[in-house]
Amino acid sequence: MASVVIIVGQPKSGPSLCEALAEAYRRGAGAGGHKVALFHLARMDFDPIRHGDFDTSQPLEPDLKAAQDAMRAADHLVFVWPLWLGTMPALLKGFLERTFEPGFAIDDFSGRSGWPKKLLKGKSARIVMTMGMPGLVYRLWFGAHALKVLKRNILGFCGVGPIRTSIHGMVEAVGDAKRKRWLEEMEALGREAR
Repeated sequence: MASVVIIVGQPKSGPSLCEALAEAYRRGAGAGGHKVALFHLARMDFDPIRHGDFDTSQPLEPDLKAAQDAMRAADHLVFVWPLWLGTMPALLKGFLERTFEPGFAIDDFSGRSGWPKKLLKGKSARIVMTMGMPGLVYRLWFGAHALKVLKRNILGFCGVGPIRTSIHGMVEAVGDAKRKRWLEEMEALGREAR
């Protein structure tokens, strides 16, 4: 059985499709016998601004420390977030800047040349995105830049792999039947921790 951490990057607390998708994944993972930790960024108490560069120490608040410890122990990471202004919400970006720091995601490579050591090898991930536009339009016309940033430039750079994606587009226009199908798919993915 796997240890799974789910990060909900929805910047507002309360009922939302992102929260429902994360809850469906959590429910499935629990039914599959996996250990699950769920973090809603909008409910956590932390400063999303990294003050200084990555060589500057900034102590983690207890909520960030708990999330970082859970991610360090996890086998599988799940990030659920809505596309905002063409990218990830600032709260999620701030969370990543604060937690994916040298010593956690990569080794401290200051003062030496070469690539940093990837400290998150052996972990897999799933990125779940919601958006108002069709998913195919996001991928083909807009280039899926926010997805690529998280997938390749952050998670992949730190050694996470494989990284799978689920994109749910036209969220305001789809009916209840399609939303129900999405939730069932998330629950099935959770059971398999993939």
